[in-house]
Amino acid sequence: MNKDKRRLILERLRENNPNPQTELNWSTPFELLIAVLLSAQATDVSVNKATDKLYPVANTPQGLFDLGVDGVKEYIKTIGLFNSKAENVIKTCKIILEQHNGEVPENREALEALPGVGRKTANVVLNTAFGWPTIAVDTHIYRVSNRTKFAMGKNVDQVEEKLLKVVPKEFKLDVHHWLILHGRYTCVARKPRCGSCIIEDLCEYKEKVYPEN
Repeated sequence: MNKDKRRLILERLRENNPNPQTELNWSTPFELLIAVLLSAQATDVSVNKATDKLYPVANTPQGLFDLGVDGVKEYIKTIGLFNSKAENVIKTCKIILEQHNGEVPENREALEALPGVGRKTANVVLNTAFGWPTIAVDTHIYRVSNRTKFAMGKNVDQVEEKLLKVVPKEFKLDVHHWLILHGRYTCVARKPRCGSCIIEDLCEYKEKVYPEN
C-alpha cells in the first residue's frame, strides 16, 4: 500500500471519529493501568463491569493493596485468569507504592517492569493516559493492518514497527484507537462488514464480504 492511500484511510478514520477514546472506563492513570492489566484475554465490557464495582471501593495503589489478593478476586472473579491477575494487581500496587511514590510511572521501562504489564499494556497507558504517540498492537490492530495491507507483519512487534514507520506524525496519537475500533466493529475476524466500511474502496483485501441481497 502506498503512502497516499494510507493517508486517505487515516483521514477518513479521523473524520469519522475525531476524538477516539478507549472503551475501558478510567479516570486516572492508575485506574487505566489496572483496567488494561485486567483486559488480557477479556473484553472491555467484562472489565468495566468489574471495575465499576471495584473502583468505588478502591481505586488507588494503597486502596487496592489494602484489599489484598482475595479481596481483589471478589471483584474480578468474572474475568478470565482472575487468580493470576489479582496477584499481579497486588504486586503492581506494592511496586508503585515502594518505588514510584504511589504514582504510575510515565516511563516504558518502569511500566514493563510491573507484574502482568508487557509492551502492549505499557503502550496503552503511555498513549491514553500520558499522550505518547505509541501504538499498542492487539489482535484487532494486527488483523486490520495485515488484512487491509496498511502495515503488514508476521507478528505484533513487526506490525507495531511498520505502523510507527508509515503513520504520519499528525495521526500517531489516535491511530491506535481508530484501528482497534475498526477491527472491533467493522473489520471483524470471521465476516468483515465490508458493505458498511468507510475505507472499503481503499482497502486491499482480496476477499471482501458483502451482504447478500
